[in-house]
Amino acid sequence: MASPATLLASIRHQAGALHTLQAAAAPQPPRSPPQPSHTQSFSTSRSGPAWHNLGEDTEMFKPGGAQKLQEEKKTLEKRPKEGEESGDLSPLNPDEPRSERLAWPGLARCETLREMALRSKMSRLVEETSQLIQVEQTLLLPLLRRHPLSLHPKDSIEFRNICSHMALQREGQQFEKDLHKAHQCLKTIIEKLICSLAVSPSDSYIPARSALRQILRNLLAM
Repeated sequence: MASPATLLASIRHQAGALHTLQAAAAPQPPRSPPQPSHTQSFSTSRSGPAWHNLGEDTEMFKPGGAQKLQEEKKTLEKRPKEGEESGDLSPLNPDEPRSERLAWPGLARCETLREMALRSKMSRLVEETSQLIQVEQTLLLPLLRRHPLSLHPKDSIEFRNICSHMALQREGQQFEKDLHKAHQCLKTIIEKLICSLAVSPSDSYIPARSALRQILRNLLAM
């Protein structure tokens, strides 16, 4: 039979797993698009209003230059702008490849259904782990101080290790496998606690058993 120190050790391992899960469930900040280089900024500034006006002033001193300049302006105003024909309303940089421009529809991309499902499962795993720790601290620990109880701290150590490995993946098939293992391991921990409480017919175990069974039902519904 285990002592309160054994349960406290299991709670510490589970708390470490919970902290890791919360960090892994936190959304990653979107990546910013690359900033234009100094060469691009300089080339863009040379085509700005100051250089354009200087060319116009020079053209004005040539014979017939004023009339020719007005005709060129009217022609340019009638010509459709680049981007309106293609339907691309984003500002275009002539020094930037079109493939890179199309790859930047926004800072954040839309989540796929699979990613949304994984994020939801991760959030629920965080919630149920937190609920388990609360039940152990408020209900099981006081009972264990008065009555003997069989515990399996190795399961909590395995749960912490699985969560630590999962946090290093962040995505991909291995991440999904670790998430499934963490889910199964947490379910095993709760099932063994329920079995340990079922050995004793004491009515004082009823609230703890009910709370653990509710957590188990939530895990089975994931």
